[in-house]
Amino acid sequence: MLYRTFGKTGLSVSSLGFGCMRLPLTDPKRPETIDEAASARLLDIAIEMGVNYVDTAYPYHAAVPFTAGQSELFVGKYLKGGKRDKVYLATKLPSWSIQTREDCDKYLNEQLTRLQTDHIDFYLVHCIMKQFWGNLKNARVFEFLDAALKDGRIRYAGFSFHDELPLFNEAVDAYPWSFCQIQYNFMDEQYQAGRTGLEYAAGKGLGVTIMEPLRGGSLTSNVPPAIQSIWSKAETRRSPAAWALRHVWNHPGVSVVLSGMNQESHLRENLETAETALPGSLSEKEREIIEAVRKEYRARIKVDCTGCKYCMPCPVGVNIPGCFSLLNNAAMFEDVGTARFQYGMYVGEGKASKCVECGACAVKCPQRIPIPEKLKDVVATLER
Repeated sequence: MLYRTFGKTGLSVSSLGFGCMRLPLTDPKRPETIDEAASARLLDIAIEMGVNYVDTAYPYHAAVPFTAGQSELFVGKYLKGGKRDKVYLATKLPSWSIQTREDCDKYLNEQLTRLQTDHIDFYLVHCIMKQFWGNLKNARVFEFLDAALKDGRIRYAGFSFHDELPLFNEAVDAYPWSFCQIQYNFMDEQYQAGRTGLEYAAGKGLGVTIMEPLRGGSLTSNVPPAIQSIWSKAETRRSPAAWALRHVWNHPGVSVVLSGMNQESHLRENLETAETALPGSLSEKEREIIEAVRKEYRARIKVDCTGCKYCMPCPVGVNIPGCFSLLNNAAMFEDVGTARFQYGMYVGEGKASKCVECGACAVKCPQRIPIPEKLKDVVATLER
């Protein structure tokens, strides 16, 4: 296992981290039914092979989204069996539930009990987005973090992010964080914080944890033949997963890459890939292969929206760029299910079905996209 310095903390973390959001299940239709024996086996292998970063969160493996899930309970039980001192434990404050300063302490104390530990090594404010940011600041979340650091309940404070670059930069500068967690992969270099945000955070001395390096499996499951043919042209043969992970690890600002590995074969492959994933280790030809794959995926988009936002704000509140981005995702990766899940989570009240066809957006669009008509495609694909 290769290790990297986790930003200003100075700690050495495994380049591959174990994400506990997609653990094996006894009932695939019920996310709360963690297969504890299979999950423990995977963690045993990961830790034995040098993984020292384990990531969970309050709502992971919940029967109802955004409520208390089973992941923390399982991880606490597992680590209690002599493994706690072998790993750095990360979990997250459920930001959507925070209204007061007291809420912050309530959830952290509950999480310490659920995880059967007296401290969290890496504690994140979960899912910073515009809709939560104001409440968090009003609830004096920074004062809470100061207190939790001082009394030892948490060792380092960070945040995870699911919004746009300007808010990311604002969040980075709002508090003396030790680390952050962002989505990053070869298809998302301009999405959310993206490469620019990664480099901004790393430049400020933050450790950078990467989530969704495989885009929730979209880059590895049901790979279209045209994409696979490009991967097959490389001199060094790798699986799509190995290519995607190597791309992320190639960036020197990346500290640890999380993967939700629920099969032993996936875990062992990722462990093997991590053994040679040094920063800057991809050749120019290998980077060209990845770029060719990116272009092929991009050629599949349904709406040529650049995200310039000249169409915004919509008079009735439709999140036009967000709707088109997820419609394009469904087409590029032939994965409507994931796109629908993300649509419900991130578009919120800005759904395409709110469109009244006033046409105010279309006349502002530099790409001359017939926006009201294309929003009907969003409704047909992601809302039905």
